[in-house]
Amino acid sequence: MTYRISVDTGGTFTDVVVSDPEGNLTIGKSLTTPDRAFEGVSNSIANAAEQLGKTLIQLLAETSLFIYGTTRATNAIVTRQGAKTAFLTTDGFPDVLVFKEGGKRNPHDFSVDFPEPYIPRRRTFEIDERMSSEGTVSRPLNEAHAVKVLLQLKEEGYEAIAVSLIWSVANPAHERRIGELIEQHLPGLPYTLSHQLIPIVREYRRASATSIDASLKPLMQQHLRRLNSDLREAGYEGDVLVSTSIGGCNQISDVISKPIQLAKSGPSMAPVASRAFSTIENCGGDIIVCDTGGTTFDVGLVRENQLVYSRDTWLGGEWTGHLLGISSVDIRSVGAGGGSIAWIDDGGLLRVGPHSAGSVPGPACYGRGGQKPTVSDAACVLGYFNPDYFLGGRMTLDNEAARKAVETVATSIGRSIEEAAYGILSLASEVMIKAIHDITIGQGINPRESVILAGGGAAGVNIMLIAKELGCNNVLLPKQASALSASGMHFANILTEESVTHFTTSANFDSAGLANTLQGLTEKLDAFYAGLTNLPQGTKHRIEYFVEARYASQVWEISTPVVDPDLSSDEARNALIESFHRTHERLFEMRDEGSSIEFISWKARLSVETGISQTAKEPVGYSESFSGPEMYRNCFFGSGNPARTRIHQGDNIKPGMIFYGPCIIEEPTTTVVVFPDMTARVTANGHYLLTF
Repeated sequence: MTYRISVDTGGTFTDVVVSDPEGNLTIGKSLTTPDRAFEGVSNSIANAAEQLGKTLIQLLAETSLFIYGTTRATNAIVTRQGAKTAFLTTDGFPDVLVFKEGGKRNPHDFSVDFPEPYIPRRRTFEIDERMSSEGTVSRPLNEAHAVKVLLQLKEEGYEAIAVSLIWSVANPAHERRIGELIEQHLPGLPYTLSHQLIPIVREYRRASATSIDASLKPLMQQHLRRLNSDLREAGYEGDVLVSTSIGGCNQISDVISKPIQLAKSGPSMAPVASRAFSTIENCGGDIIVCDTGGTTFDVGLVRENQLVYSRDTWLGGEWTGHLLGISSVDIRSVGAGGGSIAWIDDGGLLRVGPHSAGSVPGPACYGRGGQKPTVSDAACVLGYFNPDYFLGGRMTLDNEAARKAVETVATSIGRSIEEAAYGILSLASEVMIKAIHDITIGQGINPRESVILAGGGAAGVNIMLIAKELGCNNVLLPKQASALSASGMHFANILTEESVTHFTTSANFDSAGLANTLQGLTEKLDAFYAGLTNLPQGTKHRIEYFVEARYASQVWEISTPVVDPDLSSDEARNALIESFHRTHERLFEMRDEGSSIEFISWKARLSVETGISQTAKEPVGYSESFSGPEMYRNCFFGSGNPARTRIHQGDNIKPGMIFYGPCIIEEPTTTVVVFPDMTARVTANGHYLLTF
């Protein structure tokens, strides 16, 4: 029997999902070990192996594919703990990273300091050269000056170099030559050239992505190689893939060359899993994806059964953080997970997040030395968690420590411990609701017209409160909710993209030039596909094309599908123009057919179908018949006194069962709170459909 293993290493927990040949998914879970990633990974795999009646070594020996995702790259970007990186740019343009894009969330808030650039200004070096926007040489590259700069970097101990020259997308000759000089004078030193990584026009976005990618190379190359070595030492002999930010997987060698793809790679898998689970349950193709982990709450969208992509992914806050710039699954994150800390501000008001207790020391209820109150502590106080059944009984919670932690804020706001705990949960819910509003209502999407798919270990605690506030009557919580991102890796295909800038307009369309441009992108992807090894015979693949376009005089572009890449015919060009009008109308409720359209950057995406598929089981009738012992616990639901509440354990729950609130459903890796006047149904596939 051949298995597939996926791993998602988060800030608090490491999730493992094992898929057997029939597509059945088994979850393993353990605390993340920041100092030695493989320790947490092996603990989680061992947990899943035990459920399958195997040892860790036996399971690895019977596994053919290992897929890995991690938050290490994201954390390194946010905390700026990457390598000591030099930023090389054209003489006269040293402030590209400093000025960013000039935006500010609240223009009248003068209490916020101007954000620091990703690479400090003192580590920016100007190179004597200049290309024009037409691609002609305005000032030749001064190689002697460039070599002098490189030797200075060597002397000062730089660990990586980011090269982003003005208009290198029009003519990359100078950037290429600097790359050759780096290899000549600093052999082995990691570097990134902007025209190879992200050939787009916008200078800050290209410079930001290049800087991030270069700074991650030493860190992530060491991390992935060490993981691969640890796996081999543990007896694993199969293929290793890594999840990426575009909602797919890729080979380690390709990810090592562009480690920026690892940023948001774990959260990007949640929409992939959500699409698969929603399809199985026939819940529709418009999905709000909510993934509540120990550190963050991630929200994304699936529209018309397609993933939503964006180049506007900021890490560390919009405008004030750092922009990835690359195409990635549109995921918004806020600091409101199970480990988010509750605190009292200077005005005496209760706040939740964005700081998290993480896995070390963790929430107070973990009994590992944490003393600050968190959302998980609040759930303990409210009676939602079973102290003896956390992680399926592998971890015992300290209820008394949780009460002492929550008491610190309860005393400050003059409330009982239970009322303070419910206040913490409610505030965390409000933060999550705002994040959902930003990605839905902020883009003209009515959340009432979508289904919510809830994932993450803490998802079931308050997802129904969120759904009721949004007016979403249907919530799907999969059996594998606690490992949603890791589950998504099993459904994900191998994905990779190539892009290039080629400006043209609908009024003066460059058909001949675009034919060469798209052919070049296709050849690169064909070469990538030819280099893939160990693909099953008959593996299908496809290439899709997109263009970033705008109406003339607009500032920002939108990604538009290219219906027919053979743009030599009038029909294909008209189809492209209509595709843009339709996309613009869907986003902004208007189309301007009288305006010329500017087409800026072209992109080709290769998808190799390596993900698993599941078959929906025949529907079942619902009944209130329960099996298993009757268990009760006092739980507090926001008003009155704690209520005697029925507890159902997952081992005793079968498809077709229906539960009326208030009650608590205890799965080994997640807890589902069914609030008063709400209902939970178990589908034929074993997932939970929650309504109110």
